Amino acid sequence: MSAEAAHPGAASRRRGRTRLDLRRLGRVALLGPASRDRLPDAIGHVADAHRAHHPDADLSILHRAYVLAESSHRGQMRKSGEPYITHPLAVTLILAELGAETTTLTAALLHDTVEDTDVTLDQVRTGFGEEVCFLVDGVTKLEKVDYGAAAEPETFRKMLVATGNDVRVMSIKLADRLHNMRTLTVMRPEKQTRIARVTRDVLIPLAERLGVQALKTELEDLVFAILHPEEYEHTRALIAADAAAGDPLEAIAEGVRKVLREAGLAAEVLVRPRHFVSVHRTRLKRGELRGTDFGRLLVLVTEDADCYGVLGELHTCFTPVISEFKDFIAAPKFNLYQSLHTAVASPDGEVAEVLIRTHRMHKVAEAGVVALGNPYAPTEGAEPAVEDERADPTRPGWLSRLLEWQESTPDPDTFWTSLRADLAQDREITVFRSDGAALGLPAGASCVDAAYAQHGEAAHRCIGARVNGRLATLSTVLSDGDTVQLLLAHDIGSGPSPEWLDHARTPAARIAITHWLSAHPQDDPPAPGGRTPEPRPEAAPLAPAIDSLLPRSAENAVVDLPDATVRLAGCCTPVPPDAVTGFAVRGGVVTVHREECPAAARMRARGREPVGVRWLATGDCRVTLVAESFGRPRLLADLTEAIATAGAAVVSATVEPPSEQRVRHTYTLQLPDAAGLPALMRAMREVPGVYDVSRAQRPATA
Repeated sequence: MSAEAAHPGAASRRRGRTRLDLRRLGRVALLGPASRDRLPDAIGHVADAHRAHHPDADLSILHRAYVLAESSHRGQMRKSGEPYITHPLAVTLILAELGAETTTLTAALLHDTVEDTDVTLDQVRTGFGEEVCFLVDGVTKLEKVDYGAAAEPETFRKMLVATGNDVRVMSIKLADRLHNMRTLTVMRPEKQTRIARVTRDVLIPLAERLGVQALKTELEDLVFAILHPEEYEHTRALIAADAAAGDPLEAIAEGVRKVLREAGLAAEVLVRPRHFVSVHRTRLKRGELRGTDFGRLLVLVTEDADCYGVLGELHTCFTPVISEFKDFIAAPKFNLYQSLHTAVASPDGEVAEVLIRTHRMHKVAEAGVVALGNPYAPTEGAEPAVEDERADPTRPGWLSRLLEWQESTPDPDTFWTSLRADLAQDREITVFRSDGAALGLPAGASCVDAAYAQHGEAAHRCIGARVNGRLATLSTVLSDGDTVQLLLAHDIGSGPSPEWLDHARTPAARIAITHWLSAHPQDDPPAPGGRTPEPRPEAAPLAPAIDSLLPRSAENAVVDLPDATVRLAGCCTPVPPDAVTGFAVRGGVVTVHREECPAAARMRARGREPVGVRWLATGDCRVTLVAESFGRPRLLADLTEAIATAGAAVVSATVEPPSEQRVRHTYTLQLPDAAGLPALMRAMREVPGVYDVSRAQRPATA
């Protein structure tokens, strides 16, 4: 599998077959100008590597694919001077070493035929089946002649959409990019830099999300060498010096083997060298490197329970560094990764990091989704899948989120920028909805992101949230395992505030908010006749407040203007039997204000003609009340109990930070009958500590 995982005495290595080590080859290529002999009988090496993982595989289709690829590419040369067929062979060999199944290898052999030769997709479909044809089409680039500068982003969009239907598409692309990066030195320096940046920003994060660490780490090292040559040379010198000085980890590994033998635990203990970028990051983190910082110990066992047995023995017989312990078996990473991480100090004070996992976990840790074989093949006893529907093997659904937001970004530049920003979020959290369903979000996501992930465009009406049962603003950053209940306003005309963009981390949320704000500009043009129109109601702020609940229709208010839509103003929230007046605004809408509202006074001063309004009946209503009180324990609970006893429902609530032992509570309430408002306000005033309850009255721009 890899130099970090393999060991000269590993039981998995079969006798009589030269095991090609992907990371060793890449590492040797980076460390110095070692000559690479051409592979003898290249397709035979592919067959041997494939049979090592799939002993019963039918190789006839691979031979047919090789014949077609070799004949199609015959006469074509790579920029390195090698026959072009060496490239699809190398890509196929990379995937075979990782354990890919036959269909993936067949498509890998043919992945450039449609793009670079006269072979058509119909020929591939006829000769090798629909699945191989789909995979080949998924990795085929779009022509620059047709797409111009948008060819690269649109190619990645096409590839991601295909990956949404079959993750094996991206496996082939990653192997393809790895071999191209290994041979990138023949390109012009500026082209090397451009390709390395795209690899860093897009393909390496995708390799991380798909769990293909064997490809990800080598890609990181190759990019590191191109984009940061000075740091790379310094790191290479450090690794070479450490290799000459001897490896202190081997002595610790022998001590671990002895402890586990005495405990009766069957385990392989291997020294796993760190790759270049890992050594560089460790140096930046710790400053001066210790001898044990150039690698880690890898302990492989058979059963999950043995992992914890090994952990117990290590923590008993060595001094554990508790801050370094992480359990990714009980809580796997979003990319399928499972392992126990710990660090122990030997008797002489050397500290070694230790990874503990089963052989199966190790295979998945190295090869990710490639180790799943065909993730879509039906398993015995499993229910048949719905037609045209495939389960997402990436589990939390980051790929589904990506596919959803890309549909809203037809512009290639916006898509390309959003894709890089999304992939830069390299950690994932899982939060739970109130109904128990899980939402996968990037680390650092807020309630704004959760709202759009759960409700889509309906999240425009979000006015607040409950996080783990407590009221929270939409700007609240979520943590792994939080429970989130999103609160939506009834008014379909509500919309997001521009400041939501400051708290949105997911492209889906940012794109939806940006689209809404573009369609509802803040600055409206002057109305006919020179009048200044009343601005649209303020968009919902991040704290639940009355702004987010309006405008709304008022069925119990009648105005003296035929066919007008009646809405209650958000600045003064009038309810029966308030004395009210109305003002006509755009779209045949009359906004109703309380007579004493400052906004109504300003509109009169500007010459706006009032419209007569009368209450048709009391009926149900919504009102905002402000309770002034002295701070004390259980005050919020007692106030909400008084509100509930009066028969009112809390739509939203905010509590301002205490000032001089005084607290201001603002409640937006739904009353079944406006006539009950005076009794409700009296009940709230009777709560101990409350010294005043009043109707909300805030200035409004006319």
